[in-house]
Amino acid sequence: MAGTEPGTEPGVGNGTALVLGGGGLTGIGWEIGMLAGLAEAGVELAGADLVIGTSAGSIVGAHLAARSSTPDELYTRQLAAPERRPGARMGAVAMARFVTIAVRSRSTASFGLRMGRLALSARTVPEAEQRAAIARTLESADWPARPLVITAVDAATGERHTFDATSGVSLVDAVTASCAVPGVFPPVTLDGQRWIDGGVHSTANADLAAGYGRVVVIAPMAVSGGPIAGPRSQGEALARQGARVCVVTPDREARAAFGRNVLDPAKRADAARAGRRQSAVHAEEIRRVWSDRP
Repeated sequence: MAGTEPGTEPGVGNGTALVLGGGGLTGIGWEIGMLAGLAEAGVELAGADLVIGTSAGSIVGAHLAARSSTPDELYTRQLAAPERRPGARMGAVAMARFVTIAVRSRSTASFGLRMGRLALSARTVPEAEQRAAIARTLESADWPARPLVITAVDAATGERHTFDATSGVSLVDAVTASCAVPGVFPPVTLDGQRWIDGGVHSTANADLAAGYGRVVVIAPMAVSGGPIAGPRSQGEALARQGARVCVVTPDREARAAFGRNVLDPAKRADAARAGRRQSAVHAEEIRRVWSDRP
C-alpha cells in the first residue's frame, strides 16, 4: 500500500525536487505566499520533476502538482476570511512536548512509535469528519499527473512510508494521513493500518530528494531534536552528495506572523503575506539553484 521511497538511487542527476514541509495552517499560508512571490519574480517551482509534501506541505504540494490554479490564485484564497468555526490548537506547549519526547527517543522509529501511542489514545474528532475537511481543502480528489510523494508514519511501528499515485491509496486519504497531527487529529485507517503525520519522522523529509541535482526546500518548521533531523541538516547532506540545494525557513517576521498556534485559521492570511514578502529575499538564490546551468 505504501510506496517505495524515492531518492534511493546512487549518484546525483540533474532533476529538480521541491520539498514542502509541515507547519499547520500558518505553514500552508506561508508556503503558498513564498510560491506566489517566487512565481511573480519569474521563479516557477510548479514544474518540479518531483514534489515531496509532508503534512501542511502535502496539501500545498497537491495543489501545486495539480496545476489547476496558479500560485497567485492560491495566494488570494489564503487572504480570504476563515470559516467561523473553532480551530484546532497546536501551540508552544504541544511543540515543546513533542521535542521532549524526541530528545528522549533513540531513533526516529522509537519517536514515531511513542507519537503513535499518543495519537491512538487521544480523543479527537472522528476520522470521517477530518477526512471530509481535507477533501474540501483539495481542489481535486485525483492524484496529479506530475510526480507527487506524500509522507506518513505507521502508528504501530513508528516507521516512515510514502504514498504516491501508484500506492493504491486515494489522494485524500494520503493527505489526511500526512496531516494527522498526534493528539490533535485522528490517525487514519487504511486497510487496517493506522497512519499519523509524516512530520513525526521529519518536519520536511528532505532526504527523500536524494538523487536529484537541484533541490529547493521550503520548510515552515526548522525544528529538530534527538534523532529527528531538521530541514537544514538534511539539505546539507544533499549538498554533500553533490546537489545544488536551497533551504528556506521562516524569518523572524514570519514567525511572529504565525502567532502561538500554527493551526489558528485567523493567522493564515498574515502568514501568507509574510511568505510573499520573504520570497523576495530568497528569489535570486533559488533561481540559481533551479537553473539548469551551473
